[in-house]
Amino acid sequence: MKNLFLCSYFTGVKDIFKDFMSNDTEGKKVLFIPTANIDEETKFLVDEAKEVFKSLGMEVENLEISKLDEKTIKNKIEKTNYLYIGGGNTFYLLQELKRKNLIDFIKNRVNFGMTYIGESAGAIITSKDIEYNDLMDDKTIAKDLKEYSGLNLVDFYIVPHLNEFPFEESAKQTVEKYKDNLNIIAINNSQAIILKDDKFEIK
Repeated sequence: MKNLFLCSYFTGVKDIFKDFMSNDTEGKKVLFIPTANIDEETKFLVDEAKEVFKSLGMEVENLEISKLDEKTIKNKIEKTNYLYIGGGNTFYLLQELKRKNLIDFIKNRVNFGMTYIGESAGAIITSKDIEYNDLMDDKTIAKDLKEYSGLNLVDFYIVPHLNEFPFEESAKQTVEKYKDNLNIIAINNSQAIILKDDKFEIK
């Protein structure tokens, strides 16, 4: 059974997440991947997301995939019931996931019941392909990324931060550019997409 919680801004949807977890968060452990966040100015978002988990009584284990070997990473993901992937540069994140051969691995774990929590870039990579996000994120940062296939866990393409600073223009332009060709779902910082099996709703 697939269980996904996807959002633009995790702190802005804390209560929705609590409901998603049926208020059963105390003592649960989440594996936390902050790898997409490469901009020093937005490091506070990583701390904010960790604080949300901690305030709900969850234990957070940090997993910086760019600095660990494939075997160690896979071992940790294999054992966790809750995987969070945070925001930042989507292309850099995908590059590092592919570098460690984690795309199919994560997808299989989700298909076999691991709960996936994705914020911004972490939500975007659940799509079949992430190239549509090139108006919001700089592709050139991921110099070794040759193709853009994502986790392919959802049949839509998420555009986060709709009407939210500083992404007002890039989010709007992405929606306009692809709305006729892709199944675009745009959400603001107070909304979340919850997917159970293949049925989803926006909260």
